[in-house]
Amino acid sequence: MSSIKRQEPGGKGDVEAFLARVRAMPAPATGGGRGRLVLAMDATMSRQPSWDMALSIQGDMFAEAGRVGGLDVQLVYFRGFNECRASKWTPDTAVLARMMSGIRCQGGRTQIGRVLKHLKGEAAAGKVNACIYIGDALEEAIDPLAQLAGEIGLLGIPVFMFQEGGDPAAEAGFREIARLTRGAYFRFGSDAGKILRELLAAVAVYAAGGFAALENHSARRGGAAALLLGQMK
Repeated sequence: MSSIKRQEPGGKGDVEAFLARVRAMPAPATGGGRGRLVLAMDATMSRQPSWDMALSIQGDMFAEAGRVGGLDVQLVYFRGFNECRASKWTPDTAVLARMMSGIRCQGGRTQIGRVLKHLKGEAAAGKVNACIYIGDALEEAIDPLAQLAGEIGLLGIPVFMFQEGGDPAAEAGFREIARLTRGAYFRFGSDAGKILRELLAAVAVYAAGGFAALENHSARRGGAAALLLGQMK
């Protein structure tokens, strides 16, 4: 896996101006061919149980996307002291599982800003249809993150922010990132495994087939898929 290079933060922008421009953009068109999804995860120490859970169910994500054209996934994670890495793109659930199984969570602070900067870089190199972020904390200033989220929103890449636990600062920041990118926010409860399975599958379907595919998937499956669709409309 290749390291994400450090980038200097940009200056603060007018977040509301960004949001107005994002709202004025047409909704993303339905996908064609294969979708590209960035799966970003907080791998700091508190995240090990959810990391293992995501590892055990990620195959469903590929299976559902395969119904509407297929999916390439890139894994991005951060942990420890200033470590943030990204994998190569892969269409293979077994390859993704091997990558995830070889990573153990370590103590450290969140690096969501570096994840968002990486997402912008990937979008410049080639089409990215969506990003999933799974975490339980936010230990960074929100203004720079909102700036980056607004820029990502202008690129037409929805970020789906999935929160474990009830940290109010994380919830506020996650909701703002989802809002600015025209994505969606969800917080896991006691049924985290079931909900995460449904959400990963629904976002994979969106990445591979766009809104029309997500609408069909939601009509067929309901549950978390329907809630996700409702937030994006």
